Amino acid sequence: MKSLCGERWHPSQSLAARCRASAVVGTIAGRSEAPDDHDAAQTNCTCGIHAVKTLHHFRSAGYEQFGIYGEVYLWGTVVEHELGWRAQFAYPKNLYLTPDTLPFTLAEILSRLKALTLYGSDIFVLGNSETISLSGKSSGFDPAGLDYLIESGKEHYVRRQRDRILKRGDRVAVLDRGIAVVEQVGGKWIQAVVLNKCVLRIARKHISWDDQNMRWETSPSACVETDEKAIVK
Repeated sequence: MKSLCGERWHPSQSLAARCRASAVVGTIAGRSEAPDDHDAAQTNCTCGIHAVKTLHHFRSAGYEQFGIYGEVYLWGTVVEHELGWRAQFAYPKNLYLTPDTLPFTLAEILSRLKALTLYGSDIFVLGNSETISLSGKSSGFDPAGLDYLIESGKEHYVRRQRDRILKRGDRVAVLDRGIAVVEQVGGKWIQAVVLNKCVLRIARKHISWDDQNMRWETSPSACVETDEKAIVK
């Protein structure tokens, strides 16, 4: 795991804060250390390991999109603020996941969870209105929690596939030929136009969604040129 600033969190090791602001000042000034170099966290600086007090503030700040979050132990020098704290040392207490951050097959789920269990923290998944145990630091994996996560993952996958239905107006990348605009969609074929002049009939089974490029793609061999626009079925 890494913090939002890129600092790596190692299993069984506390995370120790250091003041980056002092290091930056020292670099600009051409010195190895700045005159105000200090240990984190200080009241008159922004250094330290940041933690918020409420899940609402965590979500409103946009941090939820990064996938894994949770509660932490804080110790050493700790500075309290209205919405949270800055601490000298920290370590994960509990980890929370959302269903859409994990795959839906059991083998893939277990592979990722095993990496997280190295931290010795309790792991939970956040459902629609409940917190469900996935793994306890003393009890191991929870079968009920894993079943819930698998079913939730399948539902999420089905929703993604349903939202990814090829329709009129979509773009299809015809490799080495350009981008075709879909004009008609039938059960087995679609009709698309390249550069507003070349009409193509393409078998739907040869059109696939590419997650990396975030687009529909097909090969030239799957396309049939036609001089006229016709109704496809």
